[in-house]
Amino acid sequence: MSRRTCWLCKMCGDASENPPSNLTLEELLQWAQSFEKLMATKNGPVVYAAYLKTEHSDENIQFWMACETYKKIASRWSRMYRAKKLYKIYIQPQSPREINIDSSTREAIIRNIQEATRACFEEAQKIVYMHMERDSYPRFLKSEMYQKLLKTSQSNNS
Repeated sequence: MSRRTCWLCKMCGDASENPPSNLTLEELLQWAQSFEKLMATKNGPVVYAAYLKTEHSDENIQFWMACETYKKIASRWSRMYRAKKLYKIYIQPQSPREINIDSSTREAIIRNIQEATRACFEEAQKIVYMHMERDSYPRFLKSEMYQKLLKTSQSNNS
């Protein structure tokens, strides 16, 4: 992610910088159709994460991505290890990147973490997704970052 973040940081600071050639106007326009479409594209989550970092709220997208990776872990032992790590980073009260979830969801995770099933963090992931979709996604579409990407891509297509 750091390589892509760098061009985004440069882009926001200097409108003359060009985004990578694989970021198309079509993809950028898809992002405005729905949050789901933004998250389904190759570059969408990366650009959105860079935006959230500027808002100091990138723990949401980082947790969501970590959950997507967690669900793919086949080994029960590896899942248990990763579940404890996710808990310490994102769920535990006063943790370094604590996400905003209700106490009943937090308590359910504490109970479920012993089994470390693939669905252990599912409810928290849904809550975080909803927060991003309702709160920061509309701001992202209005942001200087997204608008500059659109403008640059449109002028490159001209």
